[in-house]
Amino acid sequence: MMSSAAVYPWQQAVWQHLLSYKELQRIPQALLITGVSGIGKRHLADAYARALMCHTPLSDYADCGKCQSCKLFAAQTHPDFLQVEPDEPGKAIGIDKIRQLIVKLALKPQFETQRVVIISPADSLNNASANAFLKCLEEPTARTCLILLTEKPSRLPATIRSRCQVVTCEVPERGMAEQWLQQQGVGENRNILLSLSQGAPLLARAYAQQNFIAVRQDCFNAWVQVAEGKMNLVALAEQWQKTAVVDLHVLLTWMLGWVADLIKSCCQIEADRLCNPDMKKPLQALAKRLELMRLYPFYDSLLIARSQLSTPINKQLLLEQLLISWSQLNKR
Repeated sequence: MMSSAAVYPWQQAVWQHLLSYKELQRIPQALLITGVSGIGKRHLADAYARALMCHTPLSDYADCGKCQSCKLFAAQTHPDFLQVEPDEPGKAIGIDKIRQLIVKLALKPQFETQRVVIISPADSLNNASANAFLKCLEEPTARTCLILLTEKPSRLPATIRSRCQVVTCEVPERGMAEQWLQQQGVGENRNILLSLSQGAPLLARAYAQQNFIAVRQDCFNAWVQVAEGKMNLVALAEQWQKTAVVDLHVLLTWMLGWVADLIKSCCQIEADRLCNPDMKKPLQALAKRLELMRLYPFYDSLLIARSQLSTPINKQLLLEQLLISWSQLNKR
């Protein structure tokens, strides 16, 4: 009996690599699993945790799904499975959580198999908690595997990265991703959804369920109205910031794509190489009235703004400034 169904189709190579650690009895003390959002990192980590803690694994070393350990994991009551996460999305993992983890790791695992700790997202460790976590890596406890998940490994201190085995989850080939989305009931716009999600199938499916293409079109229409001087900038910034029409990180990513396409259109790049090919005509119309050299600094300002979203910045003012700059770009 094989375990290929335990993970997503595009994770098979990584999954076999992880199981080989168990086969060789060389399980890493710490794994760093990286990859873009929506690629299934947590799903992979959970599958590996089940495999490490299973009492009666299958012939390929994956979990059986039937033993006491597997049942405890399914019920979310396994005593040897620990999770460290922020109290709220976007918040930091404070030092208190790491201190509590260190106390728990000082005790032996309750079962004879591995104990697994998942830290997600690992890049939300602040300076104090990251320094405290080094103790777990420098003084590993017996039969314990630490699994760190992150989209942004560069945000982790080098002292942590260097002590982990790095496993990278790659974006699947486009045909495989589209086939999987079709199997999930996503009937239309699969290619556009994958483009919006940077090729991540799980995120593309979520976008389909949330009707993101229509939301994106509404935001683009408002953005064009700003360019034409037909939209109140302050009111639009307030709408985008307060009513949570869409996550601001996603919105700024859309804007970056639109500006990138404007630059490509000014340079007469082929339409099939645009980030938003379904918006080709309005983007090309906008490009005709814009000066190419003024688009580059605006693109840079969008990149800076997106990087500032995780800081305590006034997001209303940030959006207003971006919309004012965009409006001025369209004035001759």
